[in-house]
Amino acid sequence: MFLELSRTLSFFLSILSLYWVTIAAFFVPGSRWEERLILALLRLAFAACVCFFSGFLFSWPSRTQRRQPAITSTLPVQLFFWTLAAIVLLFVGSWYVTSVPCSINPTSDCSF
Repeated sequence: MFLELSRTLSFFLSILSLYWVTIAAFFVPGSRWEERLILALLRLAFAACVCFFSGFLFSWPSRTQRRQPAITSTLPVQLFFWTLAAIVLLFVGSWYVTSVPCSINPTSDCSF
């Protein structure tokens, strides 16, 4: 029973840490993308620790489970990888939109 409760609690903590990373990467008003990147990488390292610890708890064999699954096949670690891919894609997209003014406003001076 304690293992199931700790799995649930660690899973919600991993979701909360990934939410914290997403907020740091995109919703800090008045900051440049370099500052957001550094802050997001630091928070991403913390979220990786939380998600992999949760993955260890999920891969711990219980009474009904005979073999131990791989840590990368557990739900918290897969959620971390999917969130990481989405954050990278959105961050690169936001960097492109903010750094290339000609693609947004064609009437501006586009001389390089």
